[in-house]
Amino acid sequence: MGPGLILPATLLPMVHLCLTLVHGVEGRLPPPVAHFLFQRKFQCHFANGTAGQVRLFDRYIRDRQEFVRFDSRRGDFEAVTEFGEPDAAYWNSQTEWVEYLRAAVENCRLNYLAAETGHVVGRKVKPTVKISFTKAEPLSHHSLLICTATGYYPSEIKIKWLKNGQEQTEGVGYSEDFQNGDWTFQNQAMLETVPEQGDVYTCQVAHRSVEEPITVQWEPQRSDSANSKLWTGAMGGLLGVVLGVGGLSLYLRKKKALPTAPAAGLMSQS
Repeated sequence: MGPGLILPATLLPMVHLCLTLVHGVEGRLPPPVAHFLFQRKFQCHFANGTAGQVRLFDRYIRDRQEFVRFDSRRGDFEAVTEFGEPDAAYWNSQTEWVEYLRAAVENCRLNYLAAETGHVVGRKVKPTVKISFTKAEPLSHHSLLICTATGYYPSEIKIKWLKNGQEQTEGVGYSEDFQNGDWTFQNQAMLETVPEQGDVYTCQVAHRSVEEPITVQWEPQRSDSANSKLWTGAMGGLLGVVLGVGGLSLYLRKKKALPTAPAAGLMSQS
């Protein structure tokens, strides 16, 4: 797979730890909230498979904020925030642990080879794309078009909305990649708009599994009520024409049946 591939390392399991187990917590201020999340993550980064640089990261995260990490390229722990400075200093003093992590980058290479064998590396699956339509609000003129791309791999994807061939940026929103649980992903792009008869909306999806972007089009259709009103109006107009023609014909027949008055000056005097 291309640059930037990240695989979880297996040299140690990903764990959730109580913060009181981390060195140096005793002298710190208590957390501002009663509950918070502490995470430890191992990651392997590959610049160009195992042919390029391979890096191991041992990352410590508190409430979505990374505060200390080990980077195999650097070779020791570094504090990302002030909160992580006591931990970085203590763990760097544990020379055996630091040496173990420096050597553990080779486990990343084994992970990559296992991923290649399992056809994860280089795997490409084409997305399925569809457009759905809904009203933004029941009484609103605005409508919401949702373009859904699903079943694709790898995760990188680009979705664009076009109206009559012009890319739309206003009223467009995107969701985050969602993992389906089978090594595939799905994503959505939403467009809030006021569709008019004759408009053509296009969802364009670019993914490395296809050479050309996938395009799906949508055009506004008349609703059943609008079609019913149009049919009623047409029938009413036709009925009016029929009645008008019938009335005119009756009038002409009656006019033809009336006696013709004598012309003035042609009557003889007795």
